[in-house]
Amino acid sequence: MDIISIFHDFCTENDLSIKRSHDMPSGYETAYGTYDVTVNTLFLNMELLKDAPEYEVLFFLFHELRHAVQYHHPGLFDREIQESRFYVILYNGICYKLIENAWIECVLEGSEDYFTHVYSSLPYELGANTFAYEKTKELCGDSEALRNLYGFWIPEDKLEYDELRKTFDCIDDKIINS
Repeated sequence: MDIISIFHDFCTENDLSIKRSHDMPSGYETAYGTYDVTVNTLFLNMELLKDAPEYEVLFFLFHELRHAVQYHHPGLFDREIQESRFYVILYNGICYKLIENAWIECVLEGSEDYFTHVYSSLPYELGANTFAYEKTKELCGDSEALRNLYGFWIPEDKLEYDELRKTFDCIDDKIINS
């Protein structure tokens, strides 16, 4: 598996000019990957993925590549993805909103279970997970292991968008009033 070629081919096919790094940003050391539009960089945690099977590495690579497309070509996506991509909600209630190419942080009160549920229900996350599954399946074939990985990231009972919108409003209120 040549991740660098896959990365470059995908970027060419999707009119993306992004950087890649294996040095995870602060606070993301335990994440498999992240795409940060403010530095236009896709981070893939090869330290965590060094012993992972090929399908798993590809899944996380395609997931983050999809986020890059969501930010750079928002017109390809529905309103919910376009709106939600400006919000990051972490399991511990730390939240961010993208404002003028900077992530503004706030903290909301609530349970880890709730914030994990919100995160997994975000339209841009659901879309990236489905895309990653489909692209990985094209390259590696379908397997129970790949379906299980995909299923792990898809909530059984995703939150309705109106509920997510309430969380976005709370983030907006916190940022405005801080």
